[in-house]
Amino acid sequence: MPPATTRLKRAKAEPKTSRPVQVAEAIKDWVVEQSLQAGDRLPGETDLMARFGMAKGTIREAMRILEAQGLIKTRTGPGGGSFVHEVSRQRAKALLGNYFYFKNLTIGDIYQLRLALEPELSASLAGQLDEDILQALEANISEYSHPARTIEEEREQHVASLRFHAILAEQARNPLLGFAIDFMVNLLADLTVYRRLYSRPNLELWQRGRDHQKDLVKALRAGDADRARAVMAEHMQTAWTLMCRQEAEMCSKFISE
Repeated sequence: MPPATTRLKRAKAEPKTSRPVQVAEAIKDWVVEQSLQAGDRLPGETDLMARFGMAKGTIREAMRILEAQGLIKTRTGPGGGSFVHEVSRQRAKALLGNYFYFKNLTIGDIYQLRLALEPELSASLAGQLDEDILQALEANISEYSHPARTIEEEREQHVASLRFHAILAEQARNPLLGFAIDFMVNLLADLTVYRRLYSRPNLELWQRGRDHQKDLVKALRAGDADRARAVMAEHMQTAWTLMCRQEAEMCSKFISE
């Protein structure tokens, strides 16, 4: 891989990217090249100007971009300066969510990926989870132990049932897999609330979803990877079908009104 300064020179010829953005990308590349870690101090403004051959205003704007992205943290006062900062999982999901805000995602778009990923996650976790995690999953299921009696309770149960999957995602040995599933769970929770897909109680979705999750915990506790994969696949397929039906009914209701 060419050094950061070389890539910066190439980027200067690209008219679609502003100079501060180019410098921000070059600084990120340099941080990786230097193997800097969260908490490490970045060079001062003068050093950065010399290193990247840019004016003070461009360097400052580049640093503001990186701070807005959550990649650096600036502290003032004694011992202050700019430091490498690790982006939190929550912030990363929020930034990525902004990209999909205007993409008109459907329930089917999300479940297509969930069906591909979550069964494999479940299989990989069979026999690997501590008892306290298994108990946390069971405690989560207990939050929707009976059918919802009000619209508000229906909404809360939808969100709680999705939290079950977020708990599993946090246990992933593969951080990319865990993040992808957690992100989709967040998208689906937002979509459910935003489109009010909970506004008509769905007894079948509640009962079959809860039963699948109970069966999954049993398979995880028993260390049965094949069973865990099969249960999660069936859970995803069933939820996909029922949620898409719910989405279609809500759209039909909206159009008729």
